Amino acid sequence: MSGNVYVYIIVMAVVTYLIRMLPLTLIRGEIKSRFLKSFLYYVPFVTLSVMTFPDILSATSTPWSGLAGFVTAMFLSYKEKGLIFVSLCSCAVVFVLELVLVGG
Repeated sequence: MSGNVYVYIIVMAVVTYLIRMLPLTLIRGEIKSRFLKSFLYYVPFVTLSVMTFPDILSATSTPWSGLAGFVTAMFLSYKEKGLIFVSLCSCAVVFVLELVLVGG
């Protein structure tokens, strides 16, 4: 890494500040478009999903056990089960499949 580290940090801070400050200064009034409101409402959820899903598949020895844990979590969440129950069941499914597929 050549160059001054402090310059990189300052540039990153300015860019981060501008990204957060510009919407506040450019959009003064209330957003009236229903489409835009609903789009902006779901952006954080979609972003988190897109960042998390690839790691679910690559966190285990085989992608199949990660996918099975994900499907288990989705099914139990759809059935409106609690967070702890969903997490424990998903981990148990991954654990058992890792034992079967990879060997323990």
